Amino acid sequence: MDHSKAPVLEALQEFRRRGDVVYGPPGHKQGRGADPRVAEVVGLDVFRSDVLLLNGLDDRRESRGILGQAQELMADAVGAEKAFFSTCGSSLSVKTAMLSVAGPGEKLLLSRNAHKSVIAAVVLNGVRPIWVHPKFDGERHLAHPPEPDDVRRRLKEHPDAKGMLLITPTDWGTCADIDGVAQACHAFDVPLIVDEAWGAHLPFHPGLPPWGINHGADLVVTSVHKMGGAIEQSSVFHLQHDRISPEVLAQREDLLGTTSASTLVYATLDGWRRQMVEQGHDLLETALSRARRIRAEIARMPGLRVMDREIVSSGLAAGFDPLKIVIDVRDLGISGMQAAEWLRGEQHVDVGGSDTCRFSASITHADDDDTEQTLLRALRALVEGADRIEPRTQVRLPAPGVLELEQAMLPRDAYFAETEHIAAERAAGRIAAETVTPYPPGVPVIAPGEVITDEVLDYLRSAGDHGALIPDAADPTVRTLRVVARS
Repeated sequence: MDHSKAPVLEALQEFRRRGDVVYGPPGHKQGRGADPRVAEVVGLDVFRSDVLLLNGLDDRRESRGILGQAQELMADAVGAEKAFFSTCGSSLSVKTAMLSVAGPGEKLLLSRNAHKSVIAAVVLNGVRPIWVHPKFDGERHLAHPPEPDDVRRRLKEHPDAKGMLLITPTDWGTCADIDGVAQACHAFDVPLIVDEAWGAHLPFHPGLPPWGINHGADLVVTSVHKMGGAIEQSSVFHLQHDRISPEVLAQREDLLGTTSASTLVYATLDGWRRQMVEQGHDLLETALSRARRIRAEIARMPGLRVMDREIVSSGLAAGFDPLKIVIDVRDLGISGMQAAEWLRGEQHVDVGGSDTCRFSASITHADDDDTEQTLLRALRALVEGADRIEPRTQVRLPAPGVLELEQAMLPRDAYFAETEHIAAERAAGRIAAETVTPYPPGVPVIAPGEVITDEVLDYLRSAGDHGALIPDAADPTVRTLRVVARS
């Protein structure tokens, strides 16, 4: 296929060249009605490029097949049989993927270290979750992907399960044995869905961890805005084999997705694919070299420990994305959350995820010498200034196994049940009717239907006191909880 082509971008360029005047959405009419104060901040070209595909870039019958051409090129670029674009982010794409495999009351194996969007999908479609617990790293207080034997055991216990959802890479860059998990699933003739939101770049360089499509996955969901070059909310479904019907996937996406898809997202997905096919290897080679230099420099900074390939050599994970710079700051006497806040406030450096122990910084093809040196200067300043960061109450981290809560009700049943709010001191033993998620990275500690324990409450309340963001709980301070009412 001709990867020098970018069908959506080219159609957008032609639309702007023609100077079409549109008498349908969007109401700003390609910027004519945009408030100049808004255009001054976001740029008038954003509005000029905000065009509907239907009766805009294409006719009402979509006869030129612009989007279809772009999706075919994407599939070819990454070795998938089919690709579908989504403009609602992978949070919605994961829900769509799950709906394509299991329906109300049916069983689906799920990694328990899943993003809150997975819990939301379980609530929405009424699937019966069969949790596959991650491999817990006690020294780092970190969850790594489950292993093939964990999946195989759960499939033997639940042979009527419809499939498996695996998260890899995790928010912290550790990766699963996709080959092994796929073989376990396919031995039971069920599909493997891989939530590879952090892995859009993986197909384009052999020095990166395995790409799900190359290692047996049936459906891979990627977020191109995370490690790629498309704008926020850009997501792609990659499909192969015959265990998941493309027709069913497309219909489920139509059920959940917007009818006013953003051409801005389509265009940047299209352009990113072209860039990666033409230049991706060299761009990622430069990024990998940059990440190695950054890691070497951090290793010389007292009080900082950067997570590296020892995660793999010690058997804790099957792979590790070297472009994820994960830095443990406990030896500085502060938390990752404090470090992230200090870096933002004092150095104007914004990092990615942060928790009690660490924070992460992603290196992508977009970094250059300036961003490399900016990060290193900020980290040196953090080391020098850490003793002046005001102490906070300690987070009481849970022991391994404490987060494996009993599932007493289906998440959907608990979420929509009659509920009551009770003081946290009285919540142990009660069934949660809400999701409670320290964020980022956004993995729920409590899901609807799980039995609350004193240990988990102690952890959550101490995390809240320390400054963790818990945005989805009815009471973000976790002083009260929403639980299923007793009959």
